[in-house]
Amino acid sequence: MPDTVTTAMIEFKANGGAAPGYLAWPNRRGPVPCIVLIQEWWGLDDHIKEVSRRFAAEGYAVLAPDLFHGQVTSEPSEAMKLTQAMDRDRAMKELGGAVAYLKSQPFSSGKVGAIGYCLGGGLSLSTACASRDVDACVVYYGGNPSPVDLVRNLNGPLLGIYAEHDERVTAGVPALREALTRAGKRFETHVYPGTQHAFFNDTRPEIHNAAASRDAWAKTLAFFAANLK
Repeated sequence: MPDTVTTAMIEFKANGGAAPGYLAWPNRRGPVPCIVLIQEWWGLDDHIKEVSRRFAAEGYAVLAPDLFHGQVTSEPSEAMKLTQAMDRDRAMKELGGAVAYLKSQPFSSGKVGAIGYCLGGGLSLSTACASRDVDACVVYYGGNPSPVDLVRNLNGPLLGIYAEHDERVTAGVPALREALTRAGKRFETHVYPGTQHAFFNDTRPEIHNAAASRDAWAKTLAFFAANLK
């Protein structure tokens, strides 16, 4: 049976100050593996919080940093403005702080994974390249680091989830695979036929693909179980 879950908005140390985030954790005894879950360009919205709770019900402590610091939108034009206004250096320091926070908590087993969607997909991979404390990384339709050979710094394996009809992002998958192979890293990538960017987001019925989402979720749980539990 899935675990029952507790949630809270918290602050954690990052970038010389405090950063906000949404924490979800399972109500069970003993240390648990942890996940940093990184938002789409809409902000820390109800969908990201719900996905955090889904992971927590599977036995993970999950921290979703609020990279837009309270700003949330459902309008693409506003989401673009928020993304462009985001200080990437600050965001990366906050994500590093989120990893460090989870690593140091008494509820933590010491294993930390990173996962992100859309904007967060690219940030997930960049965070894993920047921190030796990320033990496994999942990218949902996110861009490659620049330069792509930064993947040589990955400490753990990578799972990449991509959409067929997401030309700008999915076009970078061959280069990512080549760089990971050159670096001798463990990885797997999946491009789902007939899907569009953000197909996992079930709050957007115009692009959500239920079958692909179920399969991607199963692959993600199996990947984290193999590498964090």
